[in-house]
Amino acid sequence: MAISLGNISRGKALRSPRIILLGVEKIGKSTFAAGADNAIFIPVKGEEGVDDLDVARFPVCQTWQDVIDCLGELYTQEHDFQTVVLDSASALEPLAWAETCRRNGNAESIEKVGGGYGKGYIEAALIWSELLEGLDALRQKRNMASILIGHVKVKRFDDPAGESYDRYWFDLHERAANAMFRWADSILFANTKVVVKKEDLGFQKEKHRGIDTSGGARFLFTQKRPAHPGGGRGAYGRIPYELPLDWATFTEAVTEASK
Repeated sequence: MAISLGNISRGKALRSPRIILLGVEKIGKSTFAAGADNAIFIPVKGEEGVDDLDVARFPVCQTWQDVIDCLGELYTQEHDFQTVVLDSASALEPLAWAETCRRNGNAESIEKVGGGYGKGYIEAALIWSELLEGLDALRQKRNMASILIGHVKVKRFDDPAGESYDRYWFDLHERAANAMFRWADSILFANTKVVVKKEDLGFQKEKHRGIDTSGGARFLFTQKRPAHPGGGRGAYGRIPYELPLDWATFTEAVTEASK
């Protein structure tokens, strides 16, 4: 593209979002994503969350190349899909590692790639970048939104400014997770509301028990807190911290924040 002053534009622009959707197990991540505008799912082996949903879907991907081929079909063929949902990034990681090993002399494991010392994870990050570039290409050519569903794990965080604590975190290798966080326009976390009740057992012993205070309601948390990731760019960073886990409510909040 030739660059000139005639290419300059002004004003707000709300493009199709790139979303990372994390959450605890069985919270309804796939159901939330299924509410997105004309969504099509790319299911990865090991994930059955989409089976009970009336949504368009590709066949279950068994390899990394299967996923890339799905993106290629959406890029080259005419269609009316508006959102691509990868379910899930967590299930895709073993396939990314297998592809990394294949491209590096059929290494025995990700730990053996390049002679070890963490080189396999560096190479795997390049593999992951192909996925993100493919999703960006769909956004550029087809104006498609992207939703990457991910599971979470509890991970200890050593806070340099205070005491250490446990938090929910993306269930991916840290290098891959950080790259996706940088890529995303909106990082969302789905959960119920839980408070911890302390019970005195006597003899200076205590028991801590988590209690769901939401009556089974499920929520979407849009901003980062010590217990979980979150955040967004532009309008996605101005929506309320807590929303019902519902796609229509989420998009209404984004529309309001864009004004």
